[in-house]
Amino acid sequence: MLIRQAAAGDWPRIWPFWHRIVSAGETYTWDPDTTEEAARALWMSPAKRVFVAEDDTGTIVGSAYVTPNYGGPASDIANAAFMVDPDHAGRGVGRALAEHILTAAKAEGYRAMVFNAVVETNPAVRLWTSLGFTVLGTVPEAYEHPRFGRVGLHVMYKAL
Repeated sequence: MLIRQAAAGDWPRIWPFWHRIVSAGETYTWDPDTTEEAARALWMSPAKRVFVAEDDTGTIVGSAYVTPNYGGPASDIANAAFMVDPDHAGRGVGRALAEHILTAAKAEGYRAMVFNAVVETNPAVRLWTSLGFTVLGTVPEAYEHPRFGRVGLHVMYKAL
């Protein structure tokens, strides 16, 4: 698998799985009805360093970004987001992207990474904890999950 910095022309290959994941309403706090234009502005923002993972056929199977979580004196705390095409789940794409992002964030001078709103039923919680993230707290019943009803949102942290 190749992980590289995303180019503007990659968006049409990210959008189908981005849309599929967000519209399912199970793992992200973004509006499931986000338009493609709004999604592109959100994901591909110049303020973010965006990466894609390609399999050996050149198919984009996942994407992630790293960006400052806060501004000013706290701008050395990173935030990130990850998406793996559901058709390619279970093949280590998420772990490879996470390890890549953690390395890139540290190399860029970030001291730590924070995830502000991890849906507690998201299977990726196991991945984040296996990579050293801890749950700092949980906002109870903050997320209306389409299958599980009201579930919490974790705030997760890892020092880099």
